Amino acid sequence: MNPTITTYENITLITLHNIPADISYIAEVFTKIAAMDIDVDMISISPSQSTTTSVSFTINDDDLIKTISFTSGLEDGNVKSVVSSANCKISIDDDEMVNCPGVAAKVFSAVAGSQTEIRLVTTSETQISILVTRQDFDAAYAAVNNAVNN
Repeated sequence: MNPTITTYENITLITLHNIPADISYIAEVFTKIAAMDIDVDMISISPSQSTTTSVSFTINDDDLIKTISFTSGLEDGNVKSVVSSANCKISIDDDEMVNCPGVAAKVFSAVAGSQTEIRLVTTSETQISILVTRQDFDAAYAAVNNAVNN
């Protein structure tokens, strides 16, 4: 493998709990956020067990007030927002990850060994992105860098 590790700072994680488990509704939420010129990056939707679900996504810290002003009114205030700012994203990119079992296990084990917490994970065939707190960033980055480059 020949991974590229990219990092980003000043990221806010927003989790919307009790949001309708309707992809059309969720699409409309993200359409309205986009119309406010807010760039959404990582997105994770929890499996639905009823008529509601949870949706987590990241934005730049600078867009927090605009985003929360909008999300606080969802479903007449019944959707609850949990917010965590000042996070960092670590992305590991490598075209050789395709059909290469164990890369995520290696990354997660490295982060676990550094005594840090992963707040959010998104993946594709060639990328693993993890969100960690600013406080945990240095240790998580060093562990991930060591794991994927050795």
